[in-house]
Amino acid sequence: MATPLPLVRRHRLVLLAVAVQILFILGVAAAGYATTAWGRTIRLRTTPVDPRDLLYGDYVRLTYTISQLPIRLWREPGRGAKANEPVYVVLQPAGGAYEALGVYVAAPPIEPRQVILRGWVTNSWRHGLRLRYGLERYYVPEGLGRALEKRPSLLVQVSIAPWGQARITEVKPDN
Repeated sequence: MATPLPLVRRHRLVLLAVAVQILFILGVAAAGYATTAWGRTIRLRTTPVDPRDLLYGDYVRLTYTISQLPIRLWREPGRGAKANEPVYVVLQPAGGAYEALGVYVAAPPIEPRQVILRGWVTNSWRHGLRLRYGLERYYVPEGLGRALEKRPSLLVQVSIAPWGQARITEVKPDN
């Protein structure tokens, strides 16, 4: 039969478990703020899709112009893209927003005016790729989702940190 832990030791273990949880929450919050503070800001064109979720409130589901790309941008000769495979999309400014130049399995070297956005392959077929970036849902104040949904296109400002994390900082109508 195992002997119970002394009360002082159990108390320390509980305190340690609580401290680890608090540090994790603070780390997640700090990573978000650090992405905004140290990240490079770019604009992406998108179209809004779905404005409401009964459990979470108003949000806008975003479909970016870089979410569906022609297969000619796939830069891995001799192999096809696999579902859920992480990829790196090289983006370059073009006409007020950033557009995709290539999709790679490993982060390639880039020019100073280019950025890399990490994404995942959701689907690939003979003529194209469908990608997701973790930026497809943007929560808005109650009542604003329907107004944004009526817009034919939006500009989304995204901050991309040097370590690859991306975060939406602003969504506004594309004039």
